[in-house]
Amino acid sequence: MSSALAPDERCRWPELPPRTDRALRAAVHFVLERFDVEGVIAAGTHISGTPDARSDLDIYVIHAQPHRQRIQKWFEGIPAEIFVNPPSSIRSYFVEEVDRPSTAHMLAGGFVVLERSPVVDDLRREAHAWLQRPLDKSELQLTAARYFAADEFDNARDVRERNPATAARILNGVVDSMLDYAFLVRGCRLPRTKAYLDDLNKMEPHLGELARRYYLAQDLDDRFTVAEQIARRTIEESGFFEWESPLETVTPPETVASTNANTDL
Repeated sequence: MSSALAPDERCRWPELPPRTDRALRAAVHFVLERFDVEGVIAAGTHISGTPDARSDLDIYVIHAQPHRQRIQKWFEGIPAEIFVNPPSSIRSYFVEEVDRPSTAHMLAGGFVVLERSPVVDDLRREAHAWLQRPLDKSELQLTAARYFAADEFDNARDVRERNPATAARILNGVVDSMLDYAFLVRGCRLPRTKAYLDDLNKMEPHLGELARRYYLAQDLDDRFTVAEQIARRTIEESGFFEWESPLETVTPPETVASTNANTDL
């Protein structure tokens, strides 16, 4: 492990309030003592300048070892989430997180505290490129999303009288799915959690207001009423509708087992 130099001798630091600055420096010192890093990137609302009272520090650690780890730890009374990954894992996250690119946002928008390898700059360029790619959902994918949201809406209605708590739980998932659909059908990636409703309001103010009313509603009847309005503005259905998925060829299990057995010979 490399700790020959104190963090301040190799690192750059963003301008932060004193306590947050001490927390970040302590977190980076912890990282450098524990890992042989290629780069460290600080991200999150503390770095963007919009933290809330309980906001954490997001610290992305790039190293060359073939393992990954996530660490949650307090520094100066501030929680920090530390993501440790080799470049290969980071590139796989770029692909996997195509709808909600959390990793790409952290790398592209974060502050580079330490860069010991050109791979840091390479990954940041790739992150920017992923964020600029158009999100192209197929008609099948969008129709399937509409169908599953509408089907779950029916499920919420089915148990509304018998089990209101279950109905509320299902309905929350339905509304989340319908709002996600509103972004995806427009070719937009899903926003980060804390920015979700703000971004929705910017994209479509009326839908943003409906979402605000839904999540703040205390009465289940009010929630169902607003959810119906959200359904009409997003998936344009609020229950079962006729639909056929394409006919797909499937491989029988015995064929798969036989193929694997032959491969192992």
